[in-house]
Amino acid sequence: MSSVLNRDGVATLLVDLLTEDEDAIYENRFDIELLTGRFIEITTWIQKEMEGVFNSVGYFGASTGAASALKAAARSNMRIAAIVSRGGRPDLAFEELRDVKAPTLLIVGGLDTEVLQLNREAFSELRCIKSVQVVEGATHLFEEPGTLEKAAELASNWFHKYFKK
Repeated sequence: MSSVLNRDGVATLLVDLLTEDEDAIYENRFDIELLTGRFIEITTWIQKEMEGVFNSVGYFGASTGAASALKAAARSNMRIAAIVSRGGRPDLAFEELRDVKAPTLLIVGGLDTEVLQLNREAFSELRCIKSVQVVEGATHLFEEPGTLEKAAELASNWFHKYFKK
């Protein structure tokens, strides 16, 4: 995913939101408050350390990371230019979706019917610029040939559309 974004001129910072020890405890992957706090901490660091280097900051999250990205964007006083969720669980941020201001793209696998329904419900709660894109033939992890590349292309286009030039 990041290689496609980098190729298209989008700088990326790949971050594990959990330490190795934290990740060993399965339930931590669903601790949305912990993950949201990490998103905010990272964004604060980026904006402080990279001031003047980047014109825009966007969030990309998959699965529970997408819920955390949405919550962080809703809570943060920092400007988030765009959000992309891939196979995300925005339903886990349901109570804060109306506060998200950043243009939000929800990418879901066409064969991931349960998560697709959850994304459609979340979509109706969002009050920002928004879109749902379904990648046909993709399951939750986008492991099928070409599906991850298609999701990366959609993400790249979304970021380019909303990042400052």
